[in-house]
Amino acid sequence: MVWPTLDGSAPRIIAHRGASGPMPEHTLEAYALALQQGADVVEPDLVCTRDGHLVVRHDRDLTRSTDVAMHPNLLARQRKREWWIEDLDLAEIAQLRALQPFPSRDHQYDGRFRIPTFAAVLLWAEAAARERAAPVTLYPELKSPAYFEAQGKDPCGRFLGMVRQRNPARVNLLLQCFEIEPLLRLREEAEVPVFLLLESKVAWRRLIPRHAGKVDGFGVPKNLLQDVDGSSSGLVDLAHEHGCQVHAYTYRNDALPAGYATPEEELEVALAMGVDALFCDFPQTAVAFRTAFQAQI
Repeated sequence: MVWPTLDGSAPRIIAHRGASGPMPEHTLEAYALALQQGADVVEPDLVCTRDGHLVVRHDRDLTRSTDVAMHPNLLARQRKREWWIEDLDLAEIAQLRALQPFPSRDHQYDGRFRIPTFAAVLLWAEAAARERAAPVTLYPELKSPAYFEAQGKDPCGRFLGMVRQRNPARVNLLLQCFEIEPLLRLREEAEVPVFLLLESKVAWRRLIPRHAGKVDGFGVPKNLLQDVDGSSSGLVDLAHEHGCQVHAYTYRNDALPAGYATPEEELEVALAMGVDALFCDFPQTAVAFRTAFQAQI
């Protein structure tokens, strides 16, 4: 079948922070489960340690997603009961274990899995690609690169050096960021497709035409896809008219917006609109629904 996506292919399911619904986010175990569940893409978020290494966390504050508070030797590093990634060296990060940051989700794996570096994720992806005899696609997000650069770190340079060492036949890369400047640099230097992330209240009707020739697509909060009456906002159509993909975030089985009784109802709206990729905490649900949706058409 021909899907209403930009290129007519099936929309991709992005494992948002890995299979972060059932497992602690941003762990190699959550990434592996995402592939087992059929996700097309795995998303690592990249932040910098005090000594400039790229590690995989969503938040600069480590309190919710790690057991940092349980390490007496790190108590002096807290700021108002928070521990920030830029205050810890890589050796200290290696002491930590991941926690499920959402209180209502399964916590049976808390304290069991390490906090991976981006280098470790690249090695994992190469090994997974060999095992499955198919490439693995990673979709890293550079978190707050201007902030880290102001501290004397070089997240873009570190990223560039690492991705140049990968085997592109085994590890595909996409790149996303809320800041346009790193994307412009790395699209050319790293030779990867880049996607500009938009905030929920952004003037997208102006920004999409402005940046369409510079990026390969846009990551957008799902609330921008519809107007208040539930009809299409026209965002997907506008982006496609300018040759850009739309990747919508974030679909969560356990956090449905008002008006939706099931995750499948919400997913159906995005697929029918032609969204090119969906960020999902529970990729197994989205993969299964995509198959069912295709069978109905």
